[in-house]
Amino acid sequence: MVINADESEPGTCKDRDILRFEPHKLIEGCLISSYAVNAHICYIYIRGEYFNEGQKLQVAINEAYEKKLIGKNALETGWDFDIYIHYGAGAYICGEETALLESLEGKKGQPRIKPPFPALVGLYGCPTIINNVETIAVVPTILRRGSKWFASLGKPKNTGTKIFCISGNVNNPCNVEEEMGIPLKELIEVHAGGVIGGWENLKAVIPGGSSMPLLPKKTCETIKMDFDSLIEEKSGLGTAGVVVINKDQDIIKCMARIARFYKHESCGQCTPCREGVGWMWRMLERMAKGEASRDEVDMLMDVTKQIEGHTICAFGEGAAWPVQGLLRHFKKEIQKRNDFSPLITQNKNVPYLVDQHLLDK
Repeated sequence: MVINADESEPGTCKDRDILRFEPHKLIEGCLISSYAVNAHICYIYIRGEYFNEGQKLQVAINEAYEKKLIGKNALETGWDFDIYIHYGAGAYICGEETALLESLEGKKGQPRIKPPFPALVGLYGCPTIINNVETIAVVPTILRRGSKWFASLGKPKNTGTKIFCISGNVNNPCNVEEEMGIPLKELIEVHAGGVIGGWENLKAVIPGGSSMPLLPKKTCETIKMDFDSLIEEKSGLGTAGVVVINKDQDIIKCMARIARFYKHESCGQCTPCREGVGWMWRMLERMAKGEASRDEVDMLMDVTKQIEGHTICAFGEGAAWPVQGLLRHFKKEIQKRNDFSPLITQNKNVPYLVDQHLLDK
């Protein structure tokens, strides 16, 4: 059994709070889950930068061992269960489940080709389940209050609660646990103190961490925060990291910064991702500076489509989707900023493009 605490998605810090403030709840969830899946060993893979949180978790694990809540013959039930902490080294890609397993085994953190899936061939070749910190930490509460209680929260087909991490241009950045399906506007206004400069100053919101396509202000007025509602708007809930962007920010530069992050974190195993994400970043940098050529807007969308669905893991999609969201909702802003090269025509049927600096020569 493996717990993924390698929380590295920009705009997301929900697992950090659980590790920091409720480590015993995670340990209890691990114990219950281990019995359910017949696993006697649990590895908790913690992001390397979460050193203090890992230390707090280790203290809680030691306390659990002292009270004989875990270990050999846990709670005198005859059930043996041990927990081990493993620190990552700062690689975002190790948040992908099979790359995480590779890292645990002491190998380079690169995703595996699936199948076989970890449930069949996982850590050290053994069947392995991999879950997020938030998923396992909520198990004790569900068992204590009952599944009907948990299912009564949220919306049909989108039940339960979610920890939302609200950051960016808000008056009160925070983490808050709310029901699935809460309106995005309510989430921002009630829990985060509203947008800096007022709701009318809102430009866009990234609803689920940096890998999800952004939503323009018009959509944010009515959208609800659940899987189905966001998919209908060609976005996604992702990690529920809500990043608010107001009109004081340069939206193109924001997306260029995100593309730079993904370029840096690509493991380089797949050519479409290794080469394509770099192309996206360089084109977005030119667009942010107003130096892009006329054909680069359509070329940028084409590059995202060449990455999407052509890689071993979902990292490529996570890098391409935010760029697609920018082009979908703010294409006119890109076109307005960039003084595109004039269209030169040899004859009426064969148009071609020449950059302005070539014409100046």
